[in-house]
Amino acid sequence: MRRQTLPAHTFGTILIRMSNQPAVIGPDGVARPYIGGQALIEGVMMRSPHAFAAVVRRRDGSLLVREEPMQDLRKGARALPLVRGVVALVEALKLGSRALRFSAEVFEKDLEDGDKPSSKPSLLAVLSLPIIALLTNEPELPGAAPSDAGKKSGLVTWLSVLFALGLFVALPQAFAQGVSSGLGLGLDVRSARFQLLTGGAKLTIVVGYMLLIRRIPEIYRVFQYHGAEHKSIYAYESGRELGIASARPQTTLHPRCGTTFIVMVAIVSIFAFTLLGPFVPNFGLGRVADNVTLFLMKLPFLPLIAAVTFELQRLLARFATQGPLRLLLWPGFLVQKITTIEPDDAQLEVALAALSVAARREQAPDAPPTGERAFTDFGAVVAG
Repeated sequence: MRRQTLPAHTFGTILIRMSNQPAVIGPDGVARPYIGGQALIEGVMMRSPHAFAAVVRRRDGSLLVREEPMQDLRKGARALPLVRGVVALVEALKLGSRALRFSAEVFEKDLEDGDKPSSKPSLLAVLSLPIIALLTNEPELPGAAPSDAGKKSGLVTWLSVLFALGLFVALPQAFAQGVSSGLGLGLDVRSARFQLLTGGAKLTIVVGYMLLIRRIPEIYRVFQYHGAEHKSIYAYESGRELGIASARPQTTLHPRCGTTFIVMVAIVSIFAFTLLGPFVPNFGLGRVADNVTLFLMKLPFLPLIAAVTFELQRLLARFATQGPLRLLLWPGFLVQKITTIEPDDAQLEVALAALSVAARREQAPDAPPTGERAFTDFGAVVAG
């Protein structure tokens, strides 16, 4: 049976109708609307300037497509440098977590309807959902989807934020203090050496955390879909047909990946807090009070660090993809080897299906949203 593909010229003729949206110029010189993606549980979500499309593979092999319009966020103060980075991070958490919950609900329903008994996800997997949304998301700002999150999902998101602060901010600092005390170094929390030790611990914990959650079977498959998402976006941006044959040879490493963003946040924070350390007030209350003061002082700077990293990643993704500057992307690429795994053809089909729906929306951005639809296979999605 011949696999369905979507001709490249279909997207080459799409008009960039919204000048405030970042266009992607392919090697063929054609400007295409920016499309970013995110891996889901047995699925992929793609978002374009006007819509997002989440496609999930059902237990019976069919594809469930959920498409909704996007609200334009590139207006007014939210489009300003630095401000847009904070907005992008918040919206990535909201939209990404929502899409992941949608895929999790479909996955759990298939388990309940099948012969295999349903098992509850681990606490680590639940708390990791928003973090996985960032790891597998492209931190851009094409828009936001209408929110339907309830109190339960909002509570999970806040618990996940607290979990992330404890894991990636408090724990590295506590480790640095423990090493300083255990080895008799007597490092002051304000010193550059203490901050560098904290930063090294932070990078180690970030990488270790990714290696740990990769061992969870469901998240391992999410990382496979993450690889499929990157491959399909490369095929789209290069003007190739959106089919298995075009996507399969592409690399799983992408400069706009959320994994790279998180690694860069960790690196930027090392420099930032090394500079801020000397300004931590000394109340003479001992090491515990100094560490608490330093931790509380870090919190207001986290959005600013994320915003600066957002702008830095945009520049690197635009100017450092080739030539010697590409070396600046390699720390993120190395860690992406953990969060992107080679997908199979069925997973590539899901990513290509989500991409085709999102890209097709750019041809008719004013058409009413289609909501949820079920398709028998990838060919049916391409046929619309």
